[in-house]
Amino acid sequence: MQPQVIVCGLGRTGYRIFSVLQQQGIRVVGISESPLDQSEAHPTAHGDNIVVGNLRSEKTLLFAGIREAQTLLLACADDGLNLAILTQARLLNPHIRIINRLFNIQLGERLDRTLPDHISMSVPALVAPIFAFAAIQKPVIGQLNLLGKVWPVTAETIAPNHPWLGCSLRQLWDDPERMLLTYESPRSSDNLMMAIEGGRRLETGDRLILAELPKTRSVQWSFQRRLQNFQRGFRQFRHVGRAIMLVLLALLATIGVAITAYVGSNPNTSLVDALYFSVGMITGAGGQEAVAENSTAWIKVFTAMMMLVGAGVIGICYALLNDFILGTHLQQIWNTTRIPHSGHRIICGLGSIGFSIVDQLLALGEEVVALEANSHNRFLQAAKARQIPVIVGDASVTEMLLMANLEKAEALLAVTSDDATNLEIAITAKSIVPHLPVLVRIHEPKFAQQIQQVFEFDMVLSPTEWTAPAFAAAAIGGRILGDYTAKDGLWLAIAP
Repeated sequence: MQPQVIVCGLGRTGYRIFSVLQQQGIRVVGISESPLDQSEAHPTAHGDNIVVGNLRSEKTLLFAGIREAQTLLLACADDGLNLAILTQARLLNPHIRIINRLFNIQLGERLDRTLPDHISMSVPALVAPIFAFAAIQKPVIGQLNLLGKVWPVTAETIAPNHPWLGCSLRQLWDDPERMLLTYESPRSSDNLMMAIEGGRRLETGDRLILAELPKTRSVQWSFQRRLQNFQRGFRQFRHVGRAIMLVLLALLATIGVAITAYVGSNPNTSLVDALYFSVGMITGAGGQEAVAENSTAWIKVFTAMMMLVGAGVIGICYALLNDFILGTHLQQIWNTTRIPHSGHRIICGLGSIGFSIVDQLLALGEEVVALEANSHNRFLQAAKARQIPVIVGDASVTEMLLMANLEKAEALLAVTSDDATNLEIAITAKSIVPHLPVLVRIHEPKFAQQIQQVFEFDMVLSPTEWTAPAFAAAAIGGRILGDYTAKDGLWLAIAP
């Protein structure tokens, strides 16, 4: 067995990469921790090109042909396991080229700088720009990472009312923020460069595939917007703090009644002394006891009653204030003032892909709101550090979506790690706002196609289906700079 590529870890993504390499006629061996499910695996995948065993074991790697292989592709979903396999593989074959699937992008960049022939790739990094760009403009078909920037790839068909109708291809080509990739015309067989050199102008029916830098929107906090946020916060405070205000009013009324009684019963008692004694009596601090001791019997009875009433009122007041400040009410008011009123994107699921999407949208100057069901999610603290409004709750519940101002949002992205949950969120959102653009993440490629056909969401994307060709191309070529899907197949940009 002399493989050119070894794919280590035949999970959903790993097996899809393995299949793509096989379809391209590449000599490939797959290593799986356990036997593959016969109902899901392709029949031709079983035989001498599948090794079942401990992924980090020296014997397993030797049996798979690690010393003869040119490339090792680590496709496990566990970064720690991929690193363990990497170290074992480099001891057995110091010169082997390694493609490493890592969720920790910063770790991948450090490994790329430290280890020769090591290329790290991240599913969230490949998928997040597609979701982000699709959420702020028309659907994209791919992305390119060039010149330190991410360029969304789109397809343009020139219609009778298209703004580029009659425009010169040379003019579009010379724009530094636009890259023309392909050109097709029903009236000509010229390719892109021939059409540019020939001075051709765009006509109805012409089709372009191009990459164009998105316009970064600067968020300006105008006085009007600040005033709106203050008004929303005040309304929320008034709603939440109604009970507190009633108890405070009762406390003030109790103090007022006591002051009136003491001043009225003894003209020699000053207003300040009566106030000091009343507050001290109700709070239990004491002070100026002579105001009551030198009074009549009924004033002393009144004082005893006020002590009991005051203790109850002050106890309730302390309890409500503690709950308000130390509980969740103050946080809810703070979140309400930070949640955009309109023009924002709602990200449901703050996992690795969801958080990467948030980062992409923030870099483009867009406003976002994140909904996350798990209060112990590892990205919550990072989101708070970036001052991202986060609502902790089930995004499939109507009230949670309305809390995120769904009715005035620009788009909703259902990108949790569970397919059924994403579908439920998307259906719920559409039932509330039928015209809202909804983008859905679905792991299973066939299920994603079925959902798109049945529900006609704006975008249903399978990370496995989208990223597997990029991993496969990296295993046999160079660094993947981007990819896009056209009617004639998948195109990849590769740097040697």
